[in-house]
Amino acid sequence: MANGAVTSLLQAHREGDPDALDKLMPLVYEELYRMAHHRMRGERRGHTLCTTALVHEAYLEMVELEEVAWADRQHFFALASRVMRNVLVDYAVKRNAQKRGGGRQRVPLRESDAEGTVDVEDVLAVHQALEQLAALEKRATRVVECRFFGGLTIEETADALDISPATVGRDWRLARAWLNRALTNGNGAEGEAHHGS
Repeated sequence: MANGAVTSLLQAHREGDPDALDKLMPLVYEELYRMAHHRMRGERRGHTLCTTALVHEAYLEMVELEEVAWADRQHFFALASRVMRNVLVDYAVKRNAQKRGGGRQRVPLRESDAEGTVDVEDVLAVHQALEQLAALEKRATRVVECRFFGGLTIEETADALDISPATVGRDWRLARAWLNRALTNGNGAEGEAHHGS
């Protein structure tokens, strides 16, 4: 995908070109699909939210974010991870409301979860813990969005957030440790996430 073409179309959209996002979709669809596929591949057959639906839902939400001043391709995919998080959380909330009380055991957030092997039923627990972490460590929260919800690699996350791969690795380890305590304890690990960055 041509980075310059994506950036140009995002800038054109910001300047009011009504056709820019329609031209953008073919350029970013494959990458969005890959991100969604990583997130959804651990789901059971017959799951009502498929990869294509996640891509379309996320893209439609992004098109409606008129207040966003799109910067470049990296900004686009970092925001795509956040929007996919919102779509998955909304879906998990609806599904949870239908099931009410299944008493599932919370599973720790593992390195492999960045590769999409987690069940959507765990998405809500991670999201709720991540809301607590965001109050302490915004950058680490963005890293989790890119890795867990967007399925991006360490390098892709570094590119999307404009930080070094080493920083992504540190933030990912920190966030996983903090979130695992939060998921285990059920009430977070307030005040323990601060670190030198």
